[in-house]
Amino acid sequence: MENKVLAIVNGSEITEKDMERSLLRFPNETREHYKTEEGKKQFLEQIINFELIYNYALDNDMKKDPEYIEQVKLIEKDILIQIGVKNIMADVDITEEEIQKYYETNSEMFKSEETASAKHILVDTLEQTQEIKLEIANGMSFEEAAQKYSKCPSAAQGGSLGSFTRGRMVPEFEKAAFELQVGEISEPVKTQFGYHLIQLDEKSSQDVKSLEESRNVIVKNILHQKQNEKYISSVTELKNKYAVELK
Repeated sequence: MENKVLAIVNGSEITEKDMERSLLRFPNETREHYKTEEGKKQFLEQIINFELIYNYALDNDMKKDPEYIEQVKLIEKDILIQIGVKNIMADVDITEEEIQKYYETNSEMFKSEETASAKHILVDTLEQTQEIKLEIANGMSFEEAAQKYSKCPSAAQGGSLGSFTRGRMVPEFEKAAFELQVGEISEPVKTQFGYHLIQLDEKSSQDVKSLEESRNVIVKNILHQKQNEKYISSVTELKNKYAVELK
């Protein structure tokens, strides 16, 4: 891909790649503005201005300025610290035995929750639920009945509550929903909100991810743990090598 030259300031080219690299320093919302045609023009003008000031600073020997020298030292120190930490953490090996042991020891991490997907109709009295259930038995769909009779906002979606896990619904509702077979409609269920008719759409049992499915998460967690341990042990060794005085 061509790296188009956008401007030349005192012999130095400003290219599209220079613009892209400079944009990475800004937050996402600012970047979006500078991606527009008007924004690109403004940003290029800003880069040109910075390049002009850079040349002004060079011509006036500002590399000798004490503030510049101090800032360079601080930046250099930060970069060396980052490279040092990276070097300390680089040599970390993870064995297959460690992966297997982590999987077995933390088995609860890899269990997916039991879920149900259901629709319901909420009314005020037991008699209403019985009458509605009879209408459904005589041919009205559950969705139509929910839209016609349910006082829950879910009526607009045919009574659909979507998917939920255990602990998300009130106990009476949850017990009834998870005991149903797919497509089955419950007997009237009383809760603090009123009386419900529930139809189960889908249900998934609690599942356990295999070792292979969990491998990436396990490796990431072990790596983080071992890097942290190595960092602490390395810093401890360095404290014995270099004098540290607290005052």
